[in-house]
Amino acid sequence: MAASDSRRSHQDFEGNGLIPNGEDVRDVRDSGVQTDAKVQGHGPRLSKANLFTLLSLWMELFPKKDPQQRENDNAGDSGLVVVHERRVLGLHCSSAQLHAGQVAVVKHGPRLKGCDLYFSRKPCSTCLKMLINAGVSRISYWPGDAEISLLSGRHDRMDSVHQEAILDATAAERLKSNSRPHICVLLQPLECTMQQFVDETSQNSDFLLKIAADNPTIDVKDIFRREWWNNLDDFSEKFFINDKEQHKYVLNKMGLENFCSDTNFTNLRQHMRNLIRILSSAVASVPVLEDYGFFTREPLGMGSPALPQDVVRHCFIQTQLLSCRTEDPKVGVGAVIWAEGKQAQGDGTGRLYLVGCGYNAYPVGSQYAEYPQMDHKQEERRNRKYRYILHAEQNALTFRSTEIKEEENTMLFVNKCPCDECVPLISCAGIKQIYTTDLDSNKVKHDISYLRFDKLNGVQKFIWQQKSARHTTEQATPHTTNGYMKRKEKETHFQCNKRLRS
Repeated sequence: MAASDSRRSHQDFEGNGLIPNGEDVRDVRDSGVQTDAKVQGHGPRLSKANLFTLLSLWMELFPKKDPQQRENDNAGDSGLVVVHERRVLGLHCSSAQLHAGQVAVVKHGPRLKGCDLYFSRKPCSTCLKMLINAGVSRISYWPGDAEISLLSGRHDRMDSVHQEAILDATAAERLKSNSRPHICVLLQPLECTMQQFVDETSQNSDFLLKIAADNPTIDVKDIFRREWWNNLDDFSEKFFINDKEQHKYVLNKMGLENFCSDTNFTNLRQHMRNLIRILSSAVASVPVLEDYGFFTREPLGMGSPALPQDVVRHCFIQTQLLSCRTEDPKVGVGAVIWAEGKQAQGDGTGRLYLVGCGYNAYPVGSQYAEYPQMDHKQEERRNRKYRYILHAEQNALTFRSTEIKEEENTMLFVNKCPCDECVPLISCAGIKQIYTTDLDSNKVKHDISYLRFDKLNGVQKFIWQQKSARHTTEQATPHTTNGYMKRKEKETHFQCNKRLRS
C-alpha cells in the first residue's frame, strides 16, 4: 500500500501527459487552487488534478433513482468534474439518455470556454467534438476503459459492438490530434505519506467517532477496515483493468501508446492503484450501517422531504475527498452545496445540480508560512491559525457556480459541525437543509465556538445519528453500498476478496 515515489524523474512520464512535459515532479506548481505555494504545509495534501480525478470517479457511481438500460449497451457510465480557475462549475454523471460530456454541454453551453474537464473515462467522439467546439481548455481522463467500451466483444475482433468501439476510438483520436484543447491523462504522484494520512483522518471521521461514542464496545477501526476492503474490491473491478495485456490493448486503441512501455506502464498502474486506495479510504469513513443515517430530530413539517440516504452519503463522500485538500495541518473540512430543481433535465443526478463546493484554506493567493499554523496548544493566541483560515462553508459560498434560488431546496453537506462563524452565513444564504454531524454542537473548543448551531432556526437539520422510532416517518430508501447500483447481490456487506488483498 506504499504510495509511489514522488522523487521519480520526470523522464519516466514525459510525453504521456501524466505531468507537464519538462518539469520535475518536485517542482510541479499546483496552480489554480486556493494557494499557489510550492510547499504545501506540514502534512501531505491531495493535488488538484488527483482530487478532481477522484471526484469524477466517484460521480460515475452516483446512485440512480431509476436505472435504465442504455440503447448502446457497450456505453458505460461516466463521471465528470467541470472546473474554471478556482471554481468547480459542475459535478455530472451520465444518464440513460446522455453521456456526461453531453450533459455538460446542455448545462453550461458557452460557459465551458476555458474550462478544465476531468472525466472518469475517455469521452466518446460525440462528446469530444462538442466539447472541442465549446472551446474548453483541457480534457483529462482516467486511463481505464473508454466511454464506449473497448473491452466489449474483446475476444471476437469481428464482433459488431467491438468494431463500433474501435471506430469511435479512432475518431476520438483524430479529433484529439487536430484540436486546440489539451487532451491528456493527468495523474500526479502521491506524497509518500498520503495514503497513511488519508487512512488516519478517515478512521477519525466524525461519522465513525459518533458510532464509537454511542457504542463504546464497537471496534470502529474494524468497521473501517472491512469497509475499506469492500470498497477496494468494488472500485478495482469498476475502474482497474486487472489483465495487463487487456489494459495495454485499451491504452493503444485510445492513443496512449507511450504508456505501454514497461516503465511507464508500471508507473501508470501504480498511480491508478494508489488513487483507488485513497478513494476506498474516503468512502469507508462514512460506513453503510443499518442503524445509522442522516435524520432530523424534529418532524419534517412543511419543509422539503429528506433526500434518499444513498444520495446523502454520496454527497458526504464528496466532502471527505475535498477535505484532503485542506491547508489546515490538523483538521480537514469539506463542504458541498446542492440544489434541487423543479424537474430533471437529462442529468444522471436527476433534479440535483451543484451550487458550490470548498474546503478550509487560507485566503486566495496566500503563500505558505505567511499566516500562523499553530493551534490551541500554543499559549500565544496571536500566533494561532483560527483567525486566518477560511472555513469550508465560507469557500463553498464564495466560489459557488450559481446563485441560490429562494423557490428551490438548497442543501449544504459539511463533514464537521458548523461553527458560530458560519451559522449566520448559512442562514442568510438561503440554505433550506443542512446535512452534517453534531459532535461539537454546544461546545466551546478553545478558539472556536459551536453554540449557535443548535439554535439555528429556519433550516432543516439532518444529523448523522442512530436510527430510532421517532424517525420512522422520514423518507427512506434501501441502502446501496458505495452508491454503486450494480453491485452483485451475492456480495455481503463485510465480504473481503483475498485475491485483491494479496
